[in-house]
Amino acid sequence: MSDVLNRIAELGVVPVVAIDAADHALPLADALLTGGLPVVEITFRTQAAAEAIRILSHERPDLIVGAGTVLTPETVKTAVDAGAQFAVAPGFNPRVVQAARELNLPFVPGIATPSDIEAALECGLRLLKFFPAEALGGTKLLSALSAPYRHTGVRFMPTGGISPANLEGYLALDTVAAVGGTWIAKKEDMAQGNWDGVAGRCREACARAHVTRNSKR
Repeated sequence: MSDVLNRIAELGVVPVVAIDAADHALPLADALLTGGLPVVEITFRTQAAAEAIRILSHERPDLIVGAGTVLTPETVKTAVDAGAQFAVAPGFNPRVVQAARELNLPFVPGIATPSDIEAALECGLRLLKFFPAEALGGTKLLSALSAPYRHTGVRFMPTGGISPANLEGYLALDTVAAVGGTWIAKKEDMAQGNWDGVAGRCREACARAHVTRNSKR
């Protein structure tokens, strides 16, 4: 994996954020950094996404800024132009994978089946998004799904339904590099300016990740 993706694996948790107003970008970043979680995936589900990524990449260099919901080659280019350091998609699209490769952008495609995993491995990818994690079957399915591929070194970033209630269960799996979650910075937090709440959830997530991973050693 790339240095950026390795760093994400070290952190263990990626806040997934749909940001409605670019003005929220800097206070969001400061809350994440204060909470000890210097990474964010800004999803291309809102009109403010590209501008938010641009602001964060220029103004908060200590933050690892990624783009989420990257569905087309054009969005890959938009993400790179805005300064994204990695990109994530809900599914596996060979055209998007190729576009990310051509622009040297670390890319994490979504998978849900063995065929998806094999297609990703064929493209040389070793970090895959398991999505939607809870709806598909959670840790039980991911454990079974990943077993035949463990020897390849592939690892997973489950996203979709992850919360403090099940965070440890995912991170306890050896094949899980990190989890993605929307619970850390919700739309209502940003609308209400609840940045202390965001920072607090970061601290809690980091503490849970640390304890869970140390218990495996």
